[in-house]
Amino acid sequence: MNKTNQATRVPVIDPNGKPLMPTTPARARRWIEALKAKGKRNKLGVFYVQLAHLPSGYETQPIVAGTDRGKCFTGIAFQTKLATIALFHACLPGFYKSKNIGKKNQTLDRQSVTGKMAKKAELRRTRRGQRIDRSKPFQIRNHREKRFDNRRKKKLTPSVLSNRQMELRVLNEMALILPISEIRDEACGGNTKKNGKGISPVTVGQEWFRAEVSKIAPVVEVDSFDTGKYRDRLGLVKDKNNKSKQIPETHANDAIALAASHFIQYQSFNTANTHGHDWVGECMVTPAPFIVLTRPKLFRRKLYQENYSKGGILKRLGGTITPFGFRSGDYVFVSYKGDMVRGWIGGFTDTAKTKNVSIYDHDWSRVGQFNPKNVRLLQRSSRLCVSRQEARESCCCPPKSFGKA
Repeated sequence: MNKTNQATRVPVIDPNGKPLMPTTPARARRWIEALKAKGKRNKLGVFYVQLAHLPSGYETQPIVAGTDRGKCFTGIAFQTKLATIALFHACLPGFYKSKNIGKKNQTLDRQSVTGKMAKKAELRRTRRGQRIDRSKPFQIRNHREKRFDNRRKKKLTPSVLSNRQMELRVLNEMALILPISEIRDEACGGNTKKNGKGISPVTVGQEWFRAEVSKIAPVVEVDSFDTGKYRDRLGLVKDKNNKSKQIPETHANDAIALAASHFIQYQSFNTANTHGHDWVGECMVTPAPFIVLTRPKLFRRKLYQENYSKGGILKRLGGTITPFGFRSGDYVFVSYKGDMVRGWIGGFTDTAKTKNVSIYDHDWSRVGQFNPKNVRLLQRSSRLCVSRQEARESCCCPPKSFGKA
């Protein structure tokens, strides 16, 4: 087998920003050393090169994107006939698993969209209750009349919408550096009826997502029952025990299988002596960059905290601005005890005695608090936290190639 076919691929764009077919890392290095191209990274952390001169041609081969959607996590893969280009593990912001799961008094994670909407409704009910004079008859209480019928709109729930928007952003960003020819989306299986009318919000979100990504490339629905057979044929491993693990085996491998279904099919055959079914087509799974995407867990600016502090003071709460020139979500680094600490700004302390900024990792666990004078800005907030890993194998065995039957 040709060794170059087993290498990962580097996306390429022309001087005008038009995506071209990816190339090998060795060729990309030669281009950069000869000043024929310039290396860059997009907002998802994917390395690509931009040519300094117009290419000799614009012919492209099929590049298929596969999306394996879950409740809390989504895997996205970009596959060609001979190589896997990139893998993504997106941690969806609509519903974060609460730390109290399994306990008696389970609550929503307040940093998820569902948790924020629940708290928003709670505060709204409190404010309404404060301005209603219940000593008066119901007809003359201080109720605001409805200005419009807000039950006629067909819209997505905020949690589902935020999840689909994150998946859409990944595809939009990659479409800027890859000539995507097709998007293969797994059916979520949410066509359930309730009380004889309507379908599940997950299905509504799926249809909205497909309508949006169809602007990038044609969308093909793949039955969720067929994902396993493509995954097994490619020799990929599935981790069904803990899908929150940030490894390709949880969701990204299924996304590869969905994308590979464009190149290999299980078809029937008939000959003079026999008949049956066999695999037809060719596809190769190769090492590819594995990228974990999360969103900064920020709170919108509110007037004050819900509870009073000592002295009857309501402290400021939320917002993304700091008095030190940084914004929440900015990617920064700081030298601490001889080590380089990299992370995202997530808060600050500004008192007469202490002035610090808090730095968080991509899972939004606080690394520490540091003097803002020692912190250096690397990149302004893109509303994403990116954890890049080196190119790695996505299967339990060497890459396979399937010839035509």
